[in-house]
Amino acid sequence: MSGGGVWFAIALINAGLAEQKNRSRLAWFFISMFIGPFATLLVVVLPPPLAASAVRRR
Repeated sequence: MSGGGVWFAIALINAGLAEQKNRSRLAWFFISMFIGPFATLLVVVLPPPLAASAVRRR
């Protein structure tokens, strides 16, 4: 697999991880295409976003 193939595979994995944390799959796919493995770290470390109803209650 070439370097571009590995980068694409990382972007797909990051999209799946983002979806598990209730984040936009498509947005994180494109973010991963630019920053690659660093995006994996961000997806894993950042907490999931708060639900809209939870934000309004505060």
